[in-house]
Amino acid sequence: MAALAPAPDSSFPAAWAAALRAGAVAPALCAAVWACLAMSAMLVVEAAWMGIVSLAGAAARRFRPHRGYRWEPMGAAVGTDVEAPAAAEFPMVLVQIPMYNEKEVYKLSIGAACALTWPPDRIIIQVLDDSTDPIIKELVELECQEWASKKINIKYEVRNNRKGYKAGALRKGMEHIYAQQCDFVAIFDADFQPESDFLLKTMPYLLHNPKIALVQTRWEFVNYNVCLMTRIQKMSLDYHFKVEQESGSFMHAFFGFNGTAGVWRISAINQSGGWKDRTTVEDMDLAVRASLKGWEFLYVGDIRVKSELPSTFQAYRHQQHRWTCGAANLFRKMAWEIITNKEVSIWKKHHLLYSFFFVRRAIAPILTFLFYCIVIPLSAMVPEVAIPVWGLVYIPTAITIMNAIRNPGSVHLMPFWILFENVMAMHRMRAAVSGLLETARANDWVVTEKVGEQVKDELDIPLLEPLKPTECAERICS
Repeated sequence: MAALAPAPDSSFPAAWAAALRAGAVAPALCAAVWACLAMSAMLVVEAAWMGIVSLAGAAARRFRPHRGYRWEPMGAAVGTDVEAPAAAEFPMVLVQIPMYNEKEVYKLSIGAACALTWPPDRIIIQVLDDSTDPIIKELVELECQEWASKKINIKYEVRNNRKGYKAGALRKGMEHIYAQQCDFVAIFDADFQPESDFLLKTMPYLLHNPKIALVQTRWEFVNYNVCLMTRIQKMSLDYHFKVEQESGSFMHAFFGFNGTAGVWRISAINQSGGWKDRTTVEDMDLAVRASLKGWEFLYVGDIRVKSELPSTFQAYRHQQHRWTCGAANLFRKMAWEIITNKEVSIWKKHHLLYSFFFVRRAIAPILTFLFYCIVIPLSAMVPEVAIPVWGLVYIPTAITIMNAIRNPGSVHLMPFWILFENVMAMHRMRAAVSGLLETARANDWVVTEKVGEQVKDELDIPLLEPLKPTECAERICS
């Protein structure tokens, strides 16, 4: 009996088979392999450097808790009576809480802010409510009125549109006359709950060190044990704070502002151009511009603020798209400005361009998917292409070990972390490419869901600065 002829497309597409026979695939794939290996080397060197510096910073903090910065207790506030005459030395502090349909968490954040220990005549709580649900707006306003009846200086502010999203709300909030009388501003997202002594611990750094523009604290997660996905998120964010933020603060006095759980010097915000809504990472945008003005940042990991992690995959995916795409888009917008800046050193420019943006915000999200999900599987079908063991095994293992070292309590979750990061690789790569090419989706902003369905609304005005992407860019990211 004659053998049945195999279907022409049984193993891989006919075009791929034709390219293999013509010998056109191997050279291109070989070039892709070595490009990925070069990027992998840059990534592992950067991770190793940050790990070493962060460990050095943590060790130095044991001997010098305040890292050489001056820190003194806040006078009368360390006692039981913060309304004593010594309270006159306390500066005016504005506490901003931007929110959008936060029915499940608005009481927690407002209550925590109103409970901050600070002279009552030297603090203003400002709730910036962009909610579109009238019922939620009424609930938030009633909550503010209830705290106001307890002699808390709290202001409830609304806008007639959501232009600029969070950046627009923060910028609008700073325009009020009472806000302009403040010297510092603490920012908390709607799901963040600072401890009552938050200002007493952070403000001395700003008061006694005039070069510091920002004091950033660490996030703590109240729902990290809800499911496996939240545990994996905690691993990634703990690494971010322990390694990226710690090393940036210790070595360069610069890191990306996390958008919440931090205190800013208002004069630094104004000098840097204020809040801008040109990207979805308004916090990072402000931090980079302030750094280029010569301001210093301080990360204090010993101070923690409770917050909530996205508990659904859809919410997490939207959050990661906003963070990844916005950072890549900011790199595109600010690269030349960083290069031509004359107020900071070459060393800091190198850190911003190469380490902070190029390696971590461009290479990292693109490489993971390109190398491990495309190049390696394709190379298995092309015998002429061989990937060195050091690139295939040693580098990924080294990166995994460096992450595990900083998360010793979650070592047993590392296999799941690896699988989950590969699942997210495609979403992050797409977001990074969208930001670099500045497609129409580069300014997509979906508020991270806390609990329940996100209210969706359509507005007639553009919420962020409109982009004009090229047709080529749209085809790539569609």
